Amino acid sequence: MLRVCSVTPMAEINDARVIDCVVLDATDRHRRRIVLTGERGTKLLLDLPHAQALRDGDALVLEDGSIVRVTGKREALVEIAAANPQQLARFAWHIGNRHTELELVGERLRIRRDSVLEEMLRGLGAQLSPIEAPFEPEPGAYAHADRHDGHEP
Repeated sequence: MLRVCSVTPMAEINDARVIDCVVLDATDRHRRRIVLTGERGTKLLLDLPHAQALRDGDALVLEDGSIVRVTGKREALVEIAAANPQQLARFAWHIGNRHTELELVGERLRIRRDSVLEEMLRGLGAQLSPIEAPFEPEPGAYAHADRHDGHEP
């Protein structure tokens, strides 16, 4: 079993070194230590010094120099649209007040499907669209994991 040496954005890696791909949902992409099996059967050990959120498109660099691509698994989500930025901020506040993970996508919000939250949001005037897509929730204000998306934690 090969060990992961580092996690790097895929854009910084030579595609010719990619040997496999792991497809993980948002929960499974936030790990410190786990044994993974790629789509082509490659077994690898992710053993990081601290938990890290792996992002859709990240590259797991293995000890032999080969690479396994991380792909976000499609999840049942709801996309939330608002009439204006103030209304969108209000929706985000209500979602956050319920300690629910949230993804910002342009002028829309995304959360995992939840009938109670969806009913609340409809009552507040939100336009909801069920979708299936990889989920990349915000890491949170107190997240101190290594980030490589160009933003400081």
